[in-house]
Amino acid sequence: MADGTTVLLTTQYLEEADRLASRITVIDQGRAIADDSPDGLKNLIGGDRIEVVVADRSDIPRAVKVVARVTDGEPESDDTELRVHAPVTDRVAALTEVARTLQDEGVRVEDLGLRRPSLDDVFLRLTGHRTEKEAAA
Repeated sequence: MADGTTVLLTTQYLEEADRLASRITVIDQGRAIADDSPDGLKNLIGGDRIEVVVADRSDIPRAVKVVARVTDGEPESDDTELRVHAPVTDRVAALTEVARTLQDEGVRVEDLGLRRPSLDDVFLRLTGHRTEKEAAA
C-alpha cells in the first residue's frame, strides 16, 4: 500500500482545477465523459494554436493564406473578432514565419500570439456547451 493522500476537489472553476489537480474528471449531466491530467485533457482537443487578429476585415483572407502555409490544420477565421487561428506543432518557427510574412505582405496586425487550450476550451469541446460560470458572465 502506497503512502500518500488523495484529495477530491469538486469545482466549476476550471482555472483552479488546472492549477491544483494532477488528474481531472470532466462530468457533464451526471456522467464522467473524460478523465486525464490537465495537459492530457488539453491535448485531447489539440495542442498549441497560433492566433492573428488583423486590424482590417479586408485582410482576413490574406491572413488565412499566410497562417495556412505554416500550420498543421486548416485555419479558422472569425469575421466579428477579425481573428484567424490554427493548430501548430513548431511554435516558435510558426510564430516567426507568420509574423515575417504578414509584415512582408503589408497586413496590419492588432495581435499575434500562441495560445494553449484552456480547460474551459476542453469542457466546451467535450460537452458542446460552456461551464455554468462562463454562461453566467
